[in-house]
Amino acid sequence: MEFEKCRDILLQEITLVRQIASLQESIKEAVISRNWTDFENHFSALGEIGDEFTALECGREDLFTPDRADQGRANRAQIDENDSRGRFYTFAAGFPDAQRNELTEIYRRLKLETLKVQTAGEALMGFITGARAFLAGFFEIAFPDRGGKIYTPRGKPLAHDMRSMVLNRTF
Repeated sequence: MEFEKCRDILLQEITLVRQIASLQESIKEAVISRNWTDFENHFSALGEIGDEFTALECGREDLFTPDRADQGRANRAQIDENDSRGRFYTFAAGFPDAQRNELTEIYRRLKLETLKVQTAGEALMGFITGARAFLAGFFEIAFPDRGGKIYTPRGKPLAHDMRSMVLNRTF
């Protein structure tokens, strides 16, 4: 029972990580094509998947240490990653060889997929941060009289987010 539950959770996490990777690619394409409406929608979907992933991860960790099932998420956040990994392998060691090997292979695949997504996400966020800084600097130099503020065509101040980069197709 515990084996199947853990395997299912790990496989669901891998599916979510792959969905996150797909969304990151969509965000990259939206940034490159300057499609800021899709950009906002993709980030919203990414947040929802992140919440699902967190819930699955908490369920998986509860399998490793059932006595912590009643503790809140704040306490879970204090647990070191190495401790989580050690608890997984301790948990998996209690299964027969075939089941243990299957679980550890899935767990390693999950960790590898997560590392790839994390690396790609950090690179993407670095690119977006650079683009935002560049545009903020451009507007500050090009329109010093506006004091770094961006306005809509109706004259209302607009936040410095990705949507504010496309106020008007011409200057």
